[in-house]
Amino acid sequence: MDAAEPLFQPRHQNRRRRRTFRQSWEGGMTISDLFVRTAAGLLAARVDDLAWLAVPVDSGIRIASAWRLIEPLSQWTPADFHGAEGVVADEAGFRAHVQAIAEHRRQLPALARETGDLGIETPWGRPDHAVRYAEGIICYSTPSHGGFHVDAERSAVMPAALRNADGWYEEDCEWAKVAIAFPDLFTDYEREHAERTLRDWNPDAWEAVNGRKLDLCESFMRDRQHFEAVHAHDWVVISASRSDDHPGQIECPATLGGKRGNVPVRNFLVPRDEYSIGRHGFVIDEQRHSQI
Repeated sequence: MDAAEPLFQPRHQNRRRRRTFRQSWEGGMTISDLFVRTAAGLLAARVDDLAWLAVPVDSGIRIASAWRLIEPLSQWTPADFHGAEGVVADEAGFRAHVQAIAEHRRQLPALARETGDLGIETPWGRPDHAVRYAEGIICYSTPSHGGFHVDAERSAVMPAALRNADGWYEEDCEWAKVAIAFPDLFTDYEREHAERTLRDWNPDAWEAVNGRKLDLCESFMRDRQHFEAVHAHDWVVISASRSDDHPGQIECPATLGGKRGNVPVRNFLVPRDEYSIGRHGFVIDEQRHSQI
């Protein structure tokens, strides 16, 4: 998942020193009230325990994130933030990101999610937290991982392309199948992330549900499959390190098609200012990149 705001219920709620966002919203808070300029002129925002700061970088605005900052927004600095939720083009993109999460938080109470039953063994171990989204649909968390369990009755009404035979849906990608199958149990923000997740990581299921083929630019996996087909006979870098023997060069072990395992490996030199891994891998140009 693209991870920004957690897509599942937080384990703890901190209500000290402030009203909840829902109370603030109902008390007259507007979207514009979320944003404040810091003393240094940076755009900052807070929703419940979540905090963000718009930090300018070469490629736009980095969305710095933190949790439970108690200082006034005007006093925040980049040093207070240790997380990041991506880079957007400008402050308008930063505002849109925060507003989406604010609306998500506003919608959550209406879904009436409850603490679920912990007396079950999950594929990831014994759960320490569970949230019941609806009868027969529970999200479990363990110290290592987590995800949804959908019982047989609920599974029976899911589209076949989304249904896992064992009823378990892990939290990184598979959870999106549950959100697509039962949209009324999720917020707008969660549904948007589910659609993107399914499209990127399980395009076959997305196409079966939506009845059309995805273009390459619409899906990470479709784009990757195309890259692998086009470069199946090219040397694709599988790791890289600065060269001690060749200043200004990157040493790049590469395999045909970028495959790993018991396959032939060749080492190439690539100029440091040219090497950029790209979305799916760096392709060696044998006419320009010397083999070592």
